[in-house]
Amino acid sequence: MFVTAHLSDNHLDGGERADERTARVMRYLEGLATPVDAILVTGDISDHGTVEEYRRAAELFKTDTPLFTCPGNHDKRGPFREGLLGQAPDESPVNVAHTVGDVTFVMADSSIPGKPDGRFDDETMAWLDSVLADGDGPAFIAFHHPPVPLGLPLVDAMRQYGEDKLAEVLARHPRVAALLCGHVHTAASTTFAGVPLRSAPSVGSSILFPWEENGLRHWSDGGPIDYDLPPSLLFHVLHDDGRLTTHQRVVP
Repeated sequence: MFVTAHLSDNHLDGGERADERTARVMRYLEGLATPVDAILVTGDISDHGTVEEYRRAAELFKTDTPLFTCPGNHDKRGPFREGLLGQAPDESPVNVAHTVGDVTFVMADSSIPGKPDGRFDDETMAWLDSVLADGDGPAFIAFHHPPVPLGLPLVDAMRQYGEDKLAEVLARHPRVAALLCGHVHTAASTTFAGVPLRSAPSVGSSILFPWEENGLRHWSDGGPIDYDLPPSLLFHVLHDDGRLTTHQRVVP
């Protein structure tokens, strides 16, 4: 079997709290008796999109395990490339594909500069189609914004739109084992276009349902957010027969 650790929404902001929570998760992964095959971080790595925040992320993400990233709505493409990827700053979509064994990780940029919601632009859609056509092993498509509502008013209002084009690409490429996203700040499992869709919980905080308020701090009228719950992550287990099983782990 092939095991992927999936974390998201670190929101590194130069403060000790965000640093410590990310370091805690990375220590947990480094301490596993058997290392995972890959680690994914699906966006909102930085809170303000500064080069300094991405340089700190690069330090915290140091590991011998293949680790792949994609941007979220809080991220900024130029500083993301410069501080995290060690590339020249560039404002085009940050789209990168990686292969581990026979598994392809397609890290796609669903961000729209200056906006909280997401969409794959034409350049990204063409790239995605091309990458998936190049091979026949299992593939994961990772991005930040979920392409369907998940029942949380705050994030449903700024999900990924234009999802019909993504559905068309998926119909042409049955090799896709799952879609992996962030943005939701909670673990959730559903399907999109007949493909498993998994959202990772946030390392930084947890967004709750409106009925879970219990006096917690609000983001406008979108619902409560809890900063005290511990960080958590997902383990995606790709079985030899092609099945996908997902487990959540809290890191106390």
